Amino acid sequence: MAQQRSRQQLEKEKKQNIEKVSQIRTILKKTSSQKQATLGQLKALNQEIAAQSKQINLLTEDVKLMTSEIRELRQSSTQLQNNLEKLKKEYGEMIYAADKRRQQVNPLGFLFSAESFNQLVARYKYLQQYSEARKGQVRQMEKVREQMLVKQQDVERKKKQQQGTLAVQVNESKRLEGLKDEKNRMATELSEKEQDLRTELTESRKAVSRLESAITEMIRREIREREERERLARLARLKAERERIAREKAAAAAAAKAERAAAAESEANKPEAAEPKTAEPKAAEPASEAAERTARKPDERRNNLLNDEEAALASSFASSKNRLPWPVTRGFISDHYGVKPHPVLKGVMQDNPGIDIQTTPGEVVRAVYDGVVQYTTFVTGMHNIVAIQHGDYYTVYAKLKSVSVQVGQRVKAREVIGVVATDKDGVAEVQFQVWKSTNRMNPESWLIDR
Repeated sequence: MAQQRSRQQLEKEKKQNIEKVSQIRTILKKTSSQKQATLGQLKALNQEIAAQSKQINLLTEDVKLMTSEIRELRQSSTQLQNNLEKLKKEYGEMIYAADKRRQQVNPLGFLFSAESFNQLVARYKYLQQYSEARKGQVRQMEKVREQMLVKQQDVERKKKQQQGTLAVQVNESKRLEGLKDEKNRMATELSEKEQDLRTELTESRKAVSRLESAITEMIRREIREREERERLARLARLKAERERIAREKAAAAAAAKAERAAAAESEANKPEAAEPKTAEPKAAEPASEAAERTARKPDERRNNLLNDEEAALASSFASSKNRLPWPVTRGFISDHYGVKPHPVLKGVMQDNPGIDIQTTPGEVVRAVYDGVVQYTTFVTGMHNIVAIQHGDYYTVYAKLKSVSVQVGQRVKAREVIGVVATDKDGVAEVQFQVWKSTNRMNPESWLIDR
C-alpha cells in the first residue's frame, strides 16, 4: 500500500508539473512575440527550465519506481511458480496414493463391505469428499496458474512502460539543453543593455519603495484609528462607570437619610429613651478610582485592538496558511520573495517585498480571502494597487490595470477585484504581498501548491 500511495503521489506531481510547464510555455509564447529579449522573458525561461528539470527528476523517480515494481512482480511470479510446483507435486502424490489404494481395494467393495447402513453412508461421504478434494486441488492449480500468467503479463507491460518513460526522459533532457542554450543567448543579449537594465532596476526599486511606504502608512493609519476607537470606547466606559457609582452613592445617601428620619421620628415617640448613637457611614469608594480599576481589567478581546469580528477573521485567515487560492487562475511565480541576485547584472542584489506572478494579458485578479477593501491608489511603477484587510492581516495586489472594488467594500475569496496590467515589454505580471500588522511575510508560504 505504501508503494501504491507513492505511485499515486508521483503521478499527481507529474500531472501538476506538466500543467505548470504548459502554462509557462503559453505565457512565454505571448511575451516572446517581442522582437528583443526582455527581462520578463528571461524570468519565464528560468521558470520553465526549473519546471523542466523537475519533470526530468520526476521521470527518473518514475523509472526507479517501475524498476522496484518489476522486481516485486517477478518475485511474486516466482512465488506463484513455486506454489504451483508444490501443488502439482501434492496432486501427483494424491493420484498415486489413490491409484495404489484402488488396486488394493475396489471402491465398490469398500462401500458394500460396510457392516451397517450408517457405515455405508459414512464411507460414501468419505469417497465423495476425497473426490472433491482432488477437484479442489485442480481448481487451485488453475487459479495459481492464471495469477502467474497475469503477473508475467504485468512484468512485460511495466517493462514497455519503463522503456517509454526512458524515451520521454531523453527527449525532455534534450529540450532542457535547448532551453539552457536559449537562456544563455537571451542573458548575453540582455547583458549588452546593462545601462538600460540598471536604469530599470533603479526605477523598480523606487516603485517598490513607494509601494511599501504607501502600504506601511495605510496600516499605521488604520492602527491609529483603532487606537482612537479604543481610547474613545475606554473613555465611554469610564464615564459610564463613574455615573453608575454616582447613582449608587446618591441612592445610598438618600436611603440613609430616610432611615435617620424614620429613626428620629421613632425616638420622638419614646421620651425616656436614650439618644441612639449614629454609626459612621462607610465612605463610598471614589468613582474615579473604581472606574480606573474597572478600566485596568484585561480586555478579553485579543489581537491588539481588534474587535470580535476582526479577531475572528484574523484567526480564520491565519489558519488558512498554505491553503489560500492564487490571485490569478493561470500563472507562475516569476520573482520570488526576499533578497536575491539579479538575473543578469552580476554582483547586484534585489529585494522583493512580495512575489511577482506572471500571467496572460487581460487576466482578472481575485481576492485570496474574505475581507474588507482598506485601500486603493495608484503608485508610479506599480500601477493600481488594492489592499484588503483580514483582521490584522493584509493582502496587497499591485500592478493592476484597473480596479473593480471600492474602499470599505466587503469581498469574498475568489471575488474579482481588478485586471492585471501589461508593461511596455508585453509582460503581464501581478505583485502579491501579505502583511501582518506592519510586518511583511512570505506570500509563497500562504498560497496553495501548484
